[in-house]
Amino acid sequence: MTKYIEKQASSIDEAVELALQELGMERDSVSVEVLNKGKSGFFGIGAVPAHVRVSYEEATPASEAKEFVDGLLSRMGIQGEAFPMDGEDGQIILDIRGEDMGAVIGRRGDTLDAIQYLTSLTVNRGKEEHIRIAIDTEGYRAKREESLQRLARKMAGKVLKYHKNMTLEPMNPYERRIIHSTLQDYQGVTTYSTGTEPNRRVVVALERGTRAPRGGYRRGPREHRSAE
Repeated sequence: MTKYIEKQASSIDEAVELALQELGMERDSVSVEVLNKGKSGFFGIGAVPAHVRVSYEEATPASEAKEFVDGLLSRMGIQGEAFPMDGEDGQIILDIRGEDMGAVIGRRGDTLDAIQYLTSLTVNRGKEEHIRIAIDTEGYRAKREESLQRLARKMAGKVLKYHKNMTLEPMNPYERRIIHSTLQDYQGVTTYSTGTEPNRRVVVALERGTRAPRGGYRRGPREHRSAE
C-alpha cells in the first residue's frame, strides 16, 4: 500500500530530509513530489516554504519476507526471486523461482527448511501474533510429501510381512508428521518417534496383538494415535 507524508522547510532538500528522518527511510526508498519550490522573499518578507510530498510503500509481512529471501539468495550467489502467493488464515507463502533451485532445496530439503526458518524468525521479530511462513520451490514440498507417503506404506508392508520394526532415516518434524498421518489408519502397524533432534527418526512397528490372517494382511480403518 502506497502512503505519503508532506513536509515544509526553507528548501526542498531540507523538507525531504525531515520526511526521511520521520520515516526512518533512505532516499532511494521513497518518491518525492515537489508541491511548491518555495521562495526566500526579501529579507524574509513574503517568504514561502518549500512543500514536498514523500511517497513510500508501507512494509507488509509478505513484503518483508520477500525482501529477506531475495537478499539471502543474493548473498548465497543464487539467481532467484521469491514470489508471494495467497495463503489461508494469514499464512505467507513464498515460491522461489530461478534456474539453480537444487542449491535452494539442498539435501532432503534441508536448505529450503533453513531458509523458511530464518525467514520466519525475521518476519515475526517484535510481532505479537505469530505469522506462519511457508517457502517452496518447483513444487518440492508436494513431491516430497508424496514420496514420504509411498515410503511409509512400503515400510508398513515390510513390517507386516517380516514382523520386524522399521526405523526410518532422520527427518524434521514436518516430515515425521507426514509418516504418522499416512499410517494412522494402516491396520496392524503403529508409529512413534525416537531420538533427539536433528537425528530424530520415525519407527514403524508391528501393533501389539497383530497376527497374520489367512491370505495375508489387509488394511482397514481403525482408531490410532501415534506419538510425535
